[in-house]
Amino acid sequence: MATKPQFTIDNAPATGFHYRLAIFTGGGKFVDGYTLGVLSIALAVLPANFGMTPLYAGLVGSAALIGLFVGSISFGQLADRIGRRKLYQIDLAIFLTASILQFFVQDALQLFFIRLILGIAIGIDYAVGPTYLSEILPQKLRGPLLGSLAAVWRFGFLASIGVGVLLNSLNLGADAWRWILVSSAVPSAIVMLLRLGSPESPRWLVQQGRTAEAEAIVKKHIHRDAGIEDLVETFQNAPKARRSGIENLKLLFSRKWRTRTLFAGFFWIAQATPQTAIFTFLPSLFVALGLQSGLTPTLIQNAFFAVGGVVGMIIVNRFTRRGMLITTFWMMAVSVASLAVLPKPDAWLVITCLCIYAFIEAIAGNLQFVYPSELFPTSMRAAGVGMAAALSRIGAAIGTFVLPLVIAAYGAQVLMIGTVALLALGAFVSWKVAPETARRALEEETEPPTTNGHNQRESTTV
Repeated sequence: MATKPQFTIDNAPATGFHYRLAIFTGGGKFVDGYTLGVLSIALAVLPANFGMTPLYAGLVGSAALIGLFVGSISFGQLADRIGRRKLYQIDLAIFLTASILQFFVQDALQLFFIRLILGIAIGIDYAVGPTYLSEILPQKLRGPLLGSLAAVWRFGFLASIGVGVLLNSLNLGADAWRWILVSSAVPSAIVMLLRLGSPESPRWLVQQGRTAEAEAIVKKHIHRDAGIEDLVETFQNAPKARRSGIENLKLLFSRKWRTRTLFAGFFWIAQATPQTAIFTFLPSLFVALGLQSGLTPTLIQNAFFAVGGVVGMIIVNRFTRRGMLITTFWMMAVSVASLAVLPKPDAWLVITCLCIYAFIEAIAGNLQFVYPSELFPTSMRAAGVGMAAALSRIGAAIGTFVLPLVIAAYGAQVLMIGTVALLALGAFVSWKVAPETARRALEEETEPPTTNGHNQRESTTV
């Protein structure tokens, strides 16, 4: 009789492989944040003759978010059919190619299309990266290491601002914005090389019936005394993920799963819409709120953004997912409320409020890569995470497109009023429908709760 394995994937001890894979996956998030953040500095230093009107600024600013929608919703479903590993590696090649092409654009329309392609690559990484990492990590590491993806994203964003400001100070002339944008090719190339040789997700392999391959990966990379018998038992009666895209969409929005699908998308929308819009046009927003220059305050606020991501990574396992989500929504709303009330706030108040907002938003943003991965089973996890990311980008793209138009037509105060309202709505919706997934094995979420939601609200505080 075969000896029962000492460990499973969920209870295996932490190894160097787990941390290396977290670094490789986090590298993708660094590139995501860098690619999105670097645009804010490039837009601020574009020459006047480039033709970047408020309308084109909104289109270019939202292009990556539109592409992210397409990439996450399409390739998330594809990852459930063909596996995680191929897409995990391919998306960095797309990043590298499109990053280089930015240097050669001649007008705003060309820049829009290149940013659209970059957004598709980001969408692939949003859907596949957290899914892949969540399926390999043991339970005790899922919260902090998945949460670290958001922290690394914020450091990527901060790095792009720092590099952008540095390059702009080097007197590169009218082409400074080109060098700022193409700088994203460097981290893209590094992460692409790091990801070569990554194994397939053993959970996905077992779900496909390829148990021998899965067991070999588990014993080689996770622990020689680890096994997959628990997964085989879980998946023996489960259907293989060979559904078409339409079938996946129907399942995600079926009566059984639609509440979780819509919740995952909405909480991400409520977090990402103001965050993405504000950070894309942050230098201009600071000027609109009364500051003489926006570059230095932008760098300061992004530093708070990055530090908040680290704090969120550290504390994410110490609180319930549900309680952390609701509380941070209210804290963010309060942090910018004075900017919505006061028509002409002092400079120190503007900087303080937006720095506090950035810090709290970064803490809350850790849940974007943790929570959705815990809401869906392996057979539809990438599709579910991809759909949540896609839905979130609808709001983010609209917010980014509308922001320069709103500031030009109505001023920054109206923008702040809308931000507070959306954050308060996020808190209310989360209080009504958010399930609790913390401290559970990954496959315990294969069946959503069937009650009317009272049991989901057992813990509402952090």
